[in-house]
Amino acid sequence: MRADTHIISEIMRRLGSVQQKIPCVFMTEVREEPSSKRRFQHFQVVASEELSPRALESRLESAVATEKLDGTCCYVSVFKGKPYLWARLDRKPNKQADKRFKKFQLSQKSLSEFAWNVEEDFRSVPDSWIPAHGVQHQNRQPVPDENGHILGWVPVENNNKQYCWHASAVNYEAGTALVLKPHADNRELLEISAVPLVELLEQTLELIGTNISGNPYGLGSKKSPIHLLVPHGSVPVRNTPSVNYEQLKKWFQESEEGKVEGIIWHCINGTLLKLHRHHLGLKWPDGDTFLSRRPVAVSFDWTVYDFEVQPNDLFAAFSKLAGQRFEHIQDIQMET
Repeated sequence: MRADTHIISEIMRRLGSVQQKIPCVFMTEVREEPSSKRRFQHFQVVASEELSPRALESRLESAVATEKLDGTCCYVSVFKGKPYLWARLDRKPNKQADKRFKKFQLSQKSLSEFAWNVEEDFRSVPDSWIPAHGVQHQNRQPVPDENGHILGWVPVENNNKQYCWHASAVNYEAGTALVLKPHADNRELLEISAVPLVELLEQTLELIGTNISGNPYGLGSKKSPIHLLVPHGSVPVRNTPSVNYEQLKKWFQESEEGKVEGIIWHCINGTLLKLHRHHLGLKWPDGDTFLSRRPVAVSFDWTVYDFEVQPNDLFAAFSKLAGQRFEHIQDIQMET
């Protein structure tokens, strides 16, 4: 038992940092058929019943399984001398370079033989853009991944309309973020609170809400949108079967706890592995999601901060709900 506790503690220490694309726990193949995940994509990636080599060497029996949330990935790091929220912004090739890359892919040659010119082949990004941790560099230039993308981040500034929903979940004057995570004293209960950004430094989080990814969790409304940050690895999934194709597919289809977009396994060797419902040919979302049906408490008071807030500020709106508990997170209604 002591060894198991040590393993879990080691894994938990590393939760909350997702900088790179996470591979599937099973071997995958590409099928030439319309994607059930992305509109206008004429192929889809599906899982086989065979575990990937990485999964076989990663001690999955000791891994911590957490919910894969359907939102957009964010990162907290220092900008302008203080903790800031950063949005995912991947550098992608321009049309001409992308056409050349796809033609090379069809040739079935090794992708390592493809020559990129990062300065000329890629679309421009803001000067504040930084590559994600783990991006390889060559001659001081970031190297694109196997998909021809350079993963990275851009700081969320209040005057950037492109990231207005990101900005609604942070307040830089108070140095806080609007966070959803399991309650510290009751893991069955979710909690919405204002968390100091400094406590989230170098973590990644998922932004979910009204205007993100089609809002599968039923948060807020068009008139009163709600957007929340969820630390990666903070929401465990329960009653998952062993990592077996048929058992997992049945769990997604029949279990109440299986009404999630997917699973992320956090392994003791640092490997992250995932399984998405679409890997199994399953619809998402399919009715109410498990997260949307969970109870939630609002447990912070925005009035303790000594400055004037705007009438439409999301923090102020939640402050009015301080101390309240809702049977389901999708039941939260803001005062209008």
